[in-house]
Amino acid sequence: MATIDITQQSFAETLESNGIVFVDFWAAWCGPCRMFAPTYGAAAERHPDITFAKVDTEAEQALARAANITSIPTLMAFRDKTLVFSQPGALNATGLEEVIQAVKNVDTDKLRADAAQQQP
Repeated sequence: MATIDITQQSFAETLESNGIVFVDFWAAWCGPCRMFAPTYGAAAERHPDITFAKVDTEAEQALARAANITSIPTLMAFRDKTLVFSQPGALNATGLEEVIQAVKNVDTDKLRADAAQQQP
């Protein structure tokens, strides 16, 4: 599956409709973003069970602000609508594959239970 472009309007729907969603926040002027793009696209082809989305931070400034993006590229991963990974910087193929496997192995029920215990 190829990557998809998402906007502020389609962001929530994308999370609602898919179990695992990776989101690459990028911009055309960003050299590391351009270097990461082929790695990200190749991972999307290798993992058709995961949604790989891209957010152009120039076109979607409000979404980038809402996601607290302060540096690009930033990669976020959601599992069952829960943010489970967020890191700025371009990953190499091995690093991205490690993150993908870690996200696939996340126990979201435990994650939610832990979060609920921490709420005041």
